[in-house]
Amino acid sequence: MTQVVTRFAPSPTGHLHIGGARTAIFCWLLARHFKGRFHLRIEDTDLLRSKQEYTDSILASMRWLGLDWDGDLAYQTQRTDLYNAYVDKLLKNGHAYWCSCTPEEVEAMREEARQKGLKPRYNGRCRSRDLGPGEGRCVRLKAPLTGKVVFDDLVKGKIAVDVGELDDMVIRRADGMPTYNMAVVVDDHDMGITHVIRGDDHVSNTPRQILIYEALGLPVPRFGHVPMILGPDRQKLSKRHGARAVIEYQQDGLLPQALVNYLVRLGWSHGNQELFTPEELVEYFDGSNLNPAAAAFDPAKLEWCNAHFMREMPLAELATLTAPFVEQTGFGVLTQERLEPLCAMFRERANNLKALAESFRPLLVAAADLEYTEKDAAKHLTDGGKAHLRALAAIFAACEPFTAENIEAALNAYVADNGLKFKEVAPPLRTALMGFMGGSHLNEIMAFLGRDETLARLARAAG
Repeated sequence: MTQVVTRFAPSPTGHLHIGGARTAIFCWLLARHFKGRFHLRIEDTDLLRSKQEYTDSILASMRWLGLDWDGDLAYQTQRTDLYNAYVDKLLKNGHAYWCSCTPEEVEAMREEARQKGLKPRYNGRCRSRDLGPGEGRCVRLKAPLTGKVVFDDLVKGKIAVDVGELDDMVIRRADGMPTYNMAVVVDDHDMGITHVIRGDDHVSNTPRQILIYEALGLPVPRFGHVPMILGPDRQKLSKRHGARAVIEYQQDGLLPQALVNYLVRLGWSHGNQELFTPEELVEYFDGSNLNPAAAAFDPAKLEWCNAHFMREMPLAELATLTAPFVEQTGFGVLTQERLEPLCAMFRERANNLKALAESFRPLLVAAADLEYTEKDAAKHLTDGGKAHLRALAAIFAACEPFTAENIEAALNAYVADNGLKFKEVAPPLRTALMGFMGGSHLNEIMAFLGRDETLARLARAAG
C-alpha cells in the first residue's frame, strides 16, 4: 500500500475552533494508524485577516492536543512562485487561458444566465481568443465542456457533478496571486498528500480541484468530507451552545486527551465504545465508520469525558496539571506534596482542572478567613453542635500522631463512647472545617490541615 499522507490546513484568521480541531484529529489519526505522514500547512493568503497571533495560537493548540506534524511547517504566502509555475504549465499545455473580462462584465454574464433560468456562470468569452498577459488579465482553467466529475468520498460515498455546473474558474487573479483552489492542488501534490479529510463545506471545491489535477496530469487524492458539528438544537454550532476555541478549553481546565476523545466520537465510532486511550484511537481509526450525518455538540458529555480522564490519570500527573490553576486562584505555588492529597480528596467532585483547583480554596485559607454558607452555619453550628466541637477539640489536641488513621479512630471513639450517631457529629464538624456541607472525608481534611489549623477552625466555629 502507498504510504498514507494527510494534512491539516487552517487559516490564521482566528483561533483553532473545535470543528477544525476535529478535522485535524481525524487527519492525524489516519496518518498515524497507517504509519504515514501528517503535514501542517498555514493557509495565510488572506492578508487582511491573517494574523501571526492566530498562527501562534493554532500551533500551540495543535501541540497541546498532541497533534505533532511531520516535516517543516508550510506557509502558502511563501509558495507563490511554486503555484505560478504550475499555472504557467497549464497555460503552456493549453488547459488554461488569459481572460480580459472585468468583474462587472462577468457579473453581467451571470445575471443574463439567471434571467434565462440557467446556472450563473462565466460564459467562456475569452476561451478561444488566444490572449496573452496584460494589465487586469486573469488566468482561467479551460474546463471540459461535457462529462461528469466523479469521486468516491470516504464519508459520503459516490459523488458525481456535471461539468455543466462548473465554469472556467479563475486560477490566477489579475493581481498575479493564484486562487485558493489552485494553491491547494499544488500544495497537496507537492506534499504528496494521498488523503484529504476536511469539512463538507469544501464539497463544492472538490470537483474544481479534481479538474485542476487532471489538467496537470497529477494523481488525485482520496477525499473525505465530514459534516459540520451542530449545536444540541441542531443549528449551526456557536458560542451560545457552549462551544469555545481550543485555547479556551485549555484555559478552562480541560484535559487534551478528553477533548480529543470527545471530538473523535462526534462523527466516528468503534462499536459502542465511548472512551479510548490515545493508543486505542490510533489502532482503531482507519478512515472507515465516519458518519455522514451531522453530530450534535453536548457540553455536559464533554465534561463527563473530562471527569473520567481526571479520575483515571496518575495522581502525580493530575497534581502537576492542576498547579497552574491553583496559582491562578491566588494561593501561590504549592509543592507536589501538598497538591497530591488535595487532588486525591477532591478529584471525584470536579469535572475540570479549574474547578478542581477552586475546590481547594476552603483548605488553603486561614481559619479566620474561612467563609461559612449561611444556611449550613445556621443549621449545624447550633449550641449542641458547638458543644461537640469543643469536646472534639480537646480530643484532637491530644491525638498523637495527628494522622488520618488516628483522627478517624478518635472521632469514632467519641461518637461511640457518648452513645451518639455519626450524623449528629459530622455536620457541625464538616461545617467548621469547610464552611459548608461538602468536601472529602473528615479525617483526610484534618490530616491535611494539620493539628493547629484544625483546632483554630474548631475554636472559631465553636465561639
